[in-house]
Amino acid sequence: MVPHEGHLMTEERNQESEMTGQILDGKATAMVVREGVAARVAALVADGVQPGLAVVLVGEDPASQVYVRNKDKAASAAGIAVQTRKLAAETTQAELEAVVLELNEDAAVHGILVQLPLPKGLDEQRVVEVISPEKDVDGLHPANVAALVQGVEGLLPCTPAGCIELLDRHDIALEGKHVVVIGRSQLVGKPVAQLALGRNATVTICHSRTKDLAAEVARADVIVAAVGWAELVQGDWVKPGAVVLDVGINRGEDGKLVGDVDFEAASQRASWITPVPGGVGPMTIAMLLSNTVMACARQTGRVETLIEDGLETSRS
Repeated sequence: MVPHEGHLMTEERNQESEMTGQILDGKATAMVVREGVAARVAALVADGVQPGLAVVLVGEDPASQVYVRNKDKAASAAGIAVQTRKLAAETTQAELEAVVLELNEDAAVHGILVQLPLPKGLDEQRVVEVISPEKDVDGLHPANVAALVQGVEGLLPCTPAGCIELLDRHDIALEGKHVVVIGRSQLVGKPVAQLALGRNATVTICHSRTKDLAAEVARADVIVAAVGWAELVQGDWVKPGAVVLDVGINRGEDGKLVGDVDFEAASQRASWITPVPGGVGPMTIAMLLSNTVMACARQTGRVETLIEDGLETSRS
């Protein structure tokens, strides 16, 4: 298809500004969210409560160590008291669950995060279920999953919540829109679909058995790609003007990080698109911090403190 003059003008303008008009900058947006979190932490501390987060790391997986280090750094910068429990890869299921139970009973800990994946031989789902739902800042406990489905108070999974927050911060409404989610995982696909439904979107979930993925994507006003397949979504699948949230993080053949969407091609058709890296990823950590502060406020009866200061949500 030959682009018309408007497309060419848009392309030239985007090249001059590095497409800043189209980029959903998760890094910059996350910093704003984290500033709001820090303000809420300060309000709670002034009211006599110190928010606390416990992170449990099992084994020596290099990627997990980096993730935990980044979470520790971000939480500390926001004023959250962080304690990291590092356990050997040989830790048994009973030993790991005992650590989680201990943290459940620690009043100074308001949020618990067990870094996944766990070493082979450990049952991740069982560990998640041991975490007290009110301290489950990853939003993975069955009680929090049920709360999401029912639309009642709970803690939201961080990456899906980060996707919605990113849209909100850019005034991109979902009501009446057709949202296509690629991927049906418990971590992203299913919960982000549920959150979009809660915003009155019409939602289609695609997966490995979807017969004509390109046709489904082509009908989308908003695309959420979360399948873990490098550049699966081609640029010409994207409807002109669609919004693209790329949750995937993959290594390309050249070793560089790429998403589930062909960014260069898709960015010529999308109205808004997240880069990889620097898109959804930073929002995940920001929402973890937000969950920790809200968990603290609920557990200590301090939600009113945040409301009185106009800080009851991460949007400040």
